[in-house]
Amino acid sequence: MKISRGEVILGRAFLLLMMLITVLPFISIFTTALYPSGTIPDGLSWPDNPQWGNFITAFKVANMSTLLKSSLSIVLMVVPIALLISTMAAFAIGQLRIPGANFLLFLFVFGLTLPMGGIIVPLYYMERAIGIYNTRFAIALPLIALYMPFSVYWMRTHFVNMPYEITEAAQVDGANTWDLFWRIHLPLAQAPITSLGILMSVWTWNQFLLALVLVENPAHRTMAGALGAFQGHYANDVPLLCAGTIVVLVPTLVIFVIFQRQIISAMLQGAIKG
Repeated sequence: MKISRGEVILGRAFLLLMMLITVLPFISIFTTALYPSGTIPDGLSWPDNPQWGNFITAFKVANMSTLLKSSLSIVLMVVPIALLISTMAAFAIGQLRIPGANFLLFLFVFGLTLPMGGIIVPLYYMERAIGIYNTRFAIALPLIALYMPFSVYWMRTHFVNMPYEITEAAQVDGANTWDLFWRIHLPLAQAPITSLGILMSVWTWNQFLLALVLVENPAHRTMAGALGAFQGHYANDVPLLCAGTIVVLVPTLVIFVIFQRQIISAMLQGAIKG
């Protein structure tokens, strides 16, 4: 079916409108961050004397250097372990055809429906009981578990669409289950694994609620979680608060810009395969 010129123009206009709706808040935060500390900007406007030093001030006031190390350590704890566990589980469900695979998949999908607000209080009391409250493990361990439903479903989509003849041929050649996973299917799953790792890294970096509730020491929080405490102390200093927000967002934006092709490629691969 041929698409008319009017439909093309209407589609592009809609995409442009959605882009503006998405970008305008970021532009507003950025321009507000350039106003003198303690002032309240009047609408979306560029300041007469941009205060670029607000970003340095926010970085120092919020102790961002320490938070940067804390965020990186939490990401390094969460992402590799979550990737390994979810990939192995998805391989078992999607490619090995283990008994009860559909029921296990249902349980993982059901996990996607659990609201964060409904589990944060039990997590608080449980972590105090086992002694990991106010540590980085208080953030890392729940995140690994919370990522499982989406991660297993994401990776299972890849494995279930891989030709089963590959597995059968390898088994004929004498490959065992570990050989199938490590030497054959894992190299073929690099695109979805890379994209999932990027998404997990960004989600962990931007984790706010767990860091704010389960960790009292700001030095053990993520940068986004520390921004909540920063807001509590500097709620009336809007430019400085916006500058701190930009500082937290920059690493996430850089990651998406660098790895945008890998993310889009993996998403299109999943869409095409099923």
